[in-house]
Amino acid sequence: MTQESKVDVAVVPKLLIDRPSDFRFHAAYLIYSQAWDKSESQEVKSKLNEIMTLLLKDEINYESFYRKISQYRVELNTEHYYVGTRTTIETQRKRDWRRRDAKSARNARHRRR
Repeated sequence: MTQESKVDVAVVPKLLIDRPSDFRFHAAYLIYSQAWDKSESQEVKSKLNEIMTLLLKDEINYESFYRKISQYRVELNTEHYYVGTRTTIETQRKRDWRRRDAKSARNARHRRR
């Protein structure tokens, strides 16, 4: 019975259609390949194959390809994609940092013990 249940699951083959001479297609294929390798769901793999086939047949452009495939990449690489509010980086001039540092050093020297 365990062998029958393993046979019922259709294995989706990975598309081997890379074109190293075409840089844009090669980059798209690498993205597809990475998402396909990390996915465990046969349904997701089949959807990835469908998206890649559409690009191969020139039925979608590269912008649409990346838009469609991005949802599968986010699920797999959540540490690289932060969805939420934007983070801000606060900077300061060197002169301001020196003034603040000198003030805190001066205050530390003259504090009562």
